[in-house]
Amino acid sequence: MDIRSVDLNLLKAFDALMDERSVTRAAARLSLTQPAVSGMLNRLRDCFGDPLFTRTSRGVTPTPRAEELSGGIKRVLAEIDAMLRPTAFDPATAGFTVSIAATDYALRAVLVPFIAALRPLAPGIRIAVRQINESLVQTQLERGDLDLALLTPETAPPDLHARVLFDETYVCALREGHPDSVTGALTLERFCALDHVMVSLVGGGFRSATDEALERIGGRRRVVLSVPSFVMLLDILRTSDLIALVPRRLVAESQGLTLKTPPLNVPGFTKIATWHARTHEDPGHRWVRSLLFKTCGISG
Repeated sequence: MDIRSVDLNLLKAFDALMDERSVTRAAARLSLTQPAVSGMLNRLRDCFGDPLFTRTSRGVTPTPRAEELSGGIKRVLAEIDAMLRPTAFDPATAGFTVSIAATDYALRAVLVPFIAALRPLAPGIRIAVRQINESLVQTQLERGDLDLALLTPETAPPDLHARVLFDETYVCALREGHPDSVTGALTLERFCALDHVMVSLVGGGFRSATDEALERIGGRRRVVLSVPSFVMLLDILRTSDLIALVPRRLVAESQGLTLKTPPLNVPGFTKIATWHARTHEDPGHRWVRSLLFKTCGISG
């Protein structure tokens, strides 16, 4: 194949077919007719010497060769798109949407301060916050359904750009006025004797890394309430005598709570931001990421 024979529009058609898995939907996305896209598919087959897509009852399915080409073609299109855009970026006049997926914890600990910083600087930039689905993140970033995902290194898909935002640690949180709020350090014996509440993101769980850490030193606690939301957790702590081991950033500025050092070592976690190559060089997205990093206490 000679590169001089490759039409850029053919690569755009290929990318649309990979994403949509349907000639009809790809045609709608490209604002073309279905016969026009079918004709482009035939030219692509000639260029690459492969069927690329086979028809099924639900649309088209990519061949192994198409799967192999997909990542490279998407990167090339993203780089060309970035190259053709104006290099100057003015956040005060910018108007586009950034879609961010995050856990309940990251919504409060990362996105709340980020949005507070963003609004005065770039009032025309809209933020679409979505619940994270770790099994779909890579596909969503590749397709453009997501621009950023806030994850941990263990859950981040491969082949994405990533930046560490911070390392998180845990503290004990209990309401102001709790019988143990005015005492000194919380002992391990007292920690185990109190009733606990914990967050179970999958729902209904009563065991976490805290219980594993306790078992290693021969301890055991009593978890009497499991909730699916960190926001709900904070409300429960303020209105009951339950205690919880919570990420420090979640409660650093929360009113109505007393924070104490845990009487045992529970490993923390690292929070990272991930994004796809298609937005890596985009001036607007680079600025948004830089502001996100700044609000997390890092530069760049």
